Amino acid sequence: MLKPSTLNNKLRVLLIEDDTIEVMKLKRAIAKLEMPHEIVEAKNGEEALDILRNRDSLPDLILLDLNMPRINGLEFLKILKNDEVMRFLPVVILTTSSNRKDMLECYKEGVAGYILKPLKYDDYVEKISTTLNYWSSNELIKG
Repeated sequence: MLKPSTLNNKLRVLLIEDDTIEVMKLKRAIAKLEMPHEIVEAKNGEEALDILRNRDSLPDLILLDLNMPRINGLEFLKILKNDEVMRFLPVVILTTSSNRKDMLECYKEGVAGYILKPLKYDDYVEKISTTLNYWSSNELIKG
């Protein structure tokens, strides 16, 4: 299991996920990995857009589920990428959809990554660790 580096930045992560169990799973994984990141939750795309309208506290990274009510993940992504400021926020899709069409459409809209949620918890923790370690050490993110 990868441990976070002390040189990495603390991330402000916007998690857009309507499933309470998935939100708890992510928080549990971050706690298990002893990562200092701040998680801001939105239950759907509309709620996320409300959070993002406060330009003073934009997230460093967005983790986005595709299958949500009201505004689905792809619709949210299109709205985000049409905004002059928010289009540059890195978005990583975190989903159960292995549909190649979904994946290609997300990359066409400019996602930074597409991660399938594995069934095994340990595999999930490993993917979260790798993703957050990468983004906390990425030069785009300034501490």
